[in-house]
Amino acid sequence: MNPSEILKQYWGYNAFRPMQEDIIRSVLDGNDTLALLPTGGGKSICFQVPAMAMEGICIVVSPLISLMKDQVDQLQKRGIRAAAIYSGMSRREIDISLDNCIYGNFKFLYVSPERLKTEIFIERARQMNICLLAIDEAHCISQWGYDFRPPYLEIAEFKREIGIDRLIALTATATKEVKQDIAEKLEMKEVQIFQKSFARSNLSYSAFRLENKEGKLMEVLGNVPGTSVVYVRSRKRTKEIADLLRRNKISADFYHAGLSGQERTEKQSAWINSKTRVMVATNAFGMGIDKPDVRTVIHMDLPDSLEAYYQEAGRAGRDEKKAYAVALYHSQDVDELKDRTNRSIVSLEQIKRTYQALANFFKMAIGSHAFSSFPFNYEQFINTYNLPVVETYAALKKLSDEGLIQMTEGFYEQSKLTFLLDKSETYKFQIANPKLDPVIKTLLRLYGGEVFVGYAKIKEKDIGSLLKTDKVQVRKWLKFLHDSEVIDYQPALDSATITFLTPRQDADKLPIDPKQIEWRRKLALEKANAVIDYMKSTECRTQIFQRYFDEETSLTCGVCDNDLEKKKHLKASEIPVDKVEEVLESPRNISELRALMASYTQDQIMEALRILIEDKKVVESEGKFSLNS
Repeated sequence: MNPSEILKQYWGYNAFRPMQEDIIRSVLDGNDTLALLPTGGGKSICFQVPAMAMEGICIVVSPLISLMKDQVDQLQKRGIRAAAIYSGMSRREIDISLDNCIYGNFKFLYVSPERLKTEIFIERARQMNICLLAIDEAHCISQWGYDFRPPYLEIAEFKREIGIDRLIALTATATKEVKQDIAEKLEMKEVQIFQKSFARSNLSYSAFRLENKEGKLMEVLGNVPGTSVVYVRSRKRTKEIADLLRRNKISADFYHAGLSGQERTEKQSAWINSKTRVMVATNAFGMGIDKPDVRTVIHMDLPDSLEAYYQEAGRAGRDEKKAYAVALYHSQDVDELKDRTNRSIVSLEQIKRTYQALANFFKMAIGSHAFSSFPFNYEQFINTYNLPVVETYAALKKLSDEGLIQMTEGFYEQSKLTFLLDKSETYKFQIANPKLDPVIKTLLRLYGGEVFVGYAKIKEKDIGSLLKTDKVQVRKWLKFLHDSEVIDYQPALDSATITFLTPRQDADKLPIDPKQIEWRRKLALEKANAVIDYMKSTECRTQIFQRYFDEETSLTCGVCDNDLEKKKHLKASEIPVDKVEEVLESPRNISELRALMASYTQDQIMEALRILIEDKKVVESEGKFSLNS
């Protein structure tokens, strides 16, 4: 099938969004491709559709387990075979997943960048017919990015070793330096770069400096009906603000990484299905969530970077209808952001101390436990070794960034099982063990032949209902079948984990460069200052984003708070629409228009241009305006 037929059959859409088809064509033509599409721009379609149009499997490199799981679930619902390998899976489960990708006609395999270095993965990848390597969140490869992950630097070596000749890298945000870094570090040849404008005509940005942020929050939610996300920095604040909203008769809930995975899944589902209107959350909420009708995203605290703010704010208005991104702050928030940024870049000594404490916590000898995962309770860990709360978390993040460990926030993983015996051997076991025959028959009745080729997600409650017993007894039976090596049974997982990605090292000899730590501190401060400048600025807010992400434009958005303030002072009679149209007999930039129309201000000329563009009478290209022929 061609791309349009694939889109229609599997996704149900009649047409691609702007730029998607060009990106897909570039991939199918064999070009190394870099796609920059803002949050909600449909990045996954850009590698999923071309992979479906080719023979073989697409390997997708992604940094977050929650994103992998979400995309795999979405693909499976569409009848597309997909798998993911991530920390916490048993060796047997990894083995079966890799075999399915070699022999089972699977189309997608999602992995973390750390997994590409393991011998078992490299060996199995050589046996796969890989049609495409897709790098999601590609900004993670760049030291200039806001979320640098050194393991991403290993991707080029993996690509060379396996002999993969078709690659696409995707990200929502990238500055000029980051774009160059992505192409260079991934060894992309004659790369085709596609960058959708960072301007969102339906999204109105605003920032308010005030003391009573809660009052302004109530005002915004009162004025703008519809679904909302409210971002705060601390877990405690999520509950406090949600309680405040509920006291004021606004349907609200709270969300943070400290909740159990099952709780987060249930809260997220209620919000997605509009049973909850407002979700008050830390930045743990939102990645991979595709809810198009969010009307407001409100930040009660300052984010760490413009990249993070643009992504979080961009979760509003994905349905292309009017939406609002509102930032609320006061002078103390500015000082707190600077202090927080300084404290997030910890000393090498603190990093070593934290690593040693981890090794002691899990009783690990030097040279042991590569790719071993352990349940992890952060509060218990810091209390055991009397470690500082903020600095220790920052040290763990640095150890993760350096590819030494992987931290996984608790996520809910449903129970699953697979049969280790084939059908004939299973039948013999049933004959020999008549008491367990009803259990096995119930499993086959509920989950069918799928349990013989891979892992099926199960619900002990459903099994118990058919067998007229409770979940406790069902788990005992499944545990016995597991111990008898009839099945591999993995009970539901609902805890945070730490995975050691390398054998445990001597803490005093960790391969971390102190000069790099200092450079990252300065870069983080620059990013924090960019956030502060954005909040205080009187410029068009969309233009600030466009300039930051290396997009040249002279046209203001006309819908942000700063532009609306300027527009207040313009009368309709003062907007020179006819005059602008008259002087555009040939393409002009804004400087030329101002020279030709010296009696008008830049704001008047801009407003006239915006009206003409909305009426499709004028178009902008490479900073010049011309009549739309």
